[in-house]
Amino acid sequence: MEFFLPFDAPVLTFIQQHLHNPVTDAAFPFITYLCELGACWIFIGLVLLFMKKYRRAGALMLASLLLATLLGEGLLKNIVCRPRPFTYLSSGFPLLISPPSGYSFPSGHSCASFAAATALFLQHKKQGLLAYVFAALIAFSRLFLLVHFPSDVLAGSLLGVAVGVGVTLLYEKLLLPRLEAK
Repeated sequence: MEFFLPFDAPVLTFIQQHLHNPVTDAAFPFITYLCELGACWIFIGLVLLFMKKYRRAGALMLASLLLATLLGEGLLKNIVCRPRPFTYLSSGFPLLISPPSGYSFPSGHSCASFAAATALFLQHKKQGLLAYVFAALIAFSRLFLLVHFPSDVLAGSLLGVAVGVGVTLLYEKLLLPRLEAK
């Protein structure tokens, strides 16, 4: 993953040098902690399960979260084993959160957020767009907090979108026809 450093390092350096202020230094740790272990998305998915209009979206969000976590956190991170950026770019950039354990690639927060947002978007466009905005803030928070490289966040986001689309397509093409036939 060293070949991404010429792209990744300047982006992170720019963020660290130009975007920190008292508001962002308080907001982005809060945003990132909201979705630690996918908590905010699990909560939203569970709430949607209890609303008839959104039940399918809730189920698809939760299924997408599960698959995204298995692929990103369970498989890819342990294959790639990329160290986190604060181990490379420690020159004067303080961490605003406790250093996370584990590897950097792909970003699990980004993967989970975009998987959930995609599943919701494919069922309910307006609510899905809001979820995408929230997912983007979560993904950016990981760069701001210096715990992921831009390529980690991009890969996690793309994997999340692919999982959200894949889970929805599997449901619509395989499961839904069987349920409707009964």
